Amino acid sequence: MGSKNLGDMYGLPLIDWQSVEARLDRGVGQAPGAGGPDRHTCWLATVNRDGSPHVTGVGALWFDGAFWFETGEGTRKGTNLARDPRCTLSVATHEFDLVVEGEATKVTDPVQVAIMAGQWSAAGWPARVDASGIALTADYSAPSAGPPPWTVYRIAARQATAVATVAPGGATRWRFTEGG
Repeated sequence: MGSKNLGDMYGLPLIDWQSVEARLDRGVGQAPGAGGPDRHTCWLATVNRDGSPHVTGVGALWFDGAFWFETGEGTRKGTNLARDPRCTLSVATHEFDLVVEGEATKVTDPVQVAIMAGQWSAAGWPARVDASGIALTADYSAPSAGPPPWTVYRIAARQATAVATVAPGGATRWRFTEGG
């Protein structure tokens, strides 16, 4: 992994990726009062057919060193990702604002889908694996996810940028050699 100190011209320190991961490991819950400024919202940007960006909020989780999210295949983000897996996910924490750029991979391994259903359930959304064994269902979801079943995606990061929001400050970009 390579890193670049984007705040060097101001004498700001390099942000340590391990501290970013440690903060993400604590969770970025979406319930009110869970994060900064009052809750965390993960924003997913995909590429529309005409090349323009499409940005929408998603219920992403940081797990096992990557961001994971789910959506219906017929949603705009789902159809965009089927055509072009490049995407960007951003989230603000109290300590830093983070942007992760990479590719979203559709998860079809039944074991991994079940693990992620358990992760979302533990975070407060009662997701479960559907009858196919490779998608999720639940009694409710965000309207932007479309109707079930919901496909699970993992973002393989190519690069990430963080801007510190607490002292001593800083801004760093990391490039990952193996895609996350």
